Amino acid sequence: MFDTKKILLVEDDPSLGFVIKDNLTLKGYDVTLCKDGDEGEQSFLENSYNLCIFDVMLPKKDGFSLARSVRKKSTTVPILFLTAKSMIEDKLAGFGTGADDYITKPFSLEELLCRIEVFLRRAPLISHIEQKIVFLGQYEFDFSNLTLKTRSAEKTLTQKEAEVLKLLYQNRERVLKREEILKQVWGDDDYFMGRSMDVFISKLRKYLKDDPSVQIVNYHGVGFKLEA
Repeated sequence: MFDTKKILLVEDDPSLGFVIKDNLTLKGYDVTLCKDGDEGEQSFLENSYNLCIFDVMLPKKDGFSLARSVRKKSTTVPILFLTAKSMIEDKLAGFGTGADDYITKPFSLEELLCRIEVFLRRAPLISHIEQKIVFLGQYEFDFSNLTLKTRSAEKTLTQKEAEVLKLLYQNRERVLKREEILKQVWGDDDYFMGRSMDVFISKLRKYLKDDPSVQIVNYHGVGFKLEA
């Protein structure tokens, strides 16, 4: 495979870890398997990866803590959680660490591969398709570099945060329906994904709070509109 994609897999269950690594390797991915959070963190600091897959319940450093450590080094590498936890609060807490997606055990390898392919297809869009810089009030939004900055500060966005803001900007003349955002950014419009989207909208509002002329307005039950 040309341009082999590198994946960091951190899973403490040796049987599951082996099965996932073996199947991803057969699909042409270069997979590094680590058995605990500390080992995963060290591997991420020493190498470059296109995508991370973390179990949540890990020895030494749990998946949430590991994700926060990763985000200190990179805000763009996609992070996918594997977890036995199904509570909506746990999933939203995971997104709060900067994770991009969740898959609940037990899951099919086909579903996992589909999620991985979605994220790895999106990655080139960051650097190749959208190069221009746009202005939102006092903010300068550079989608290609995932930055939102003013004269005095700069915020690096995650890939998904940038995608949501870009979509709102491109459709700023109208109310963008919730299902449109979900299908274009998350690939689905179920209830859980909707709650996840609300977390990302809240984050973007926080990043834009210093300029009251820039607002993401919620049209209840319909969608959102970027007003600047």
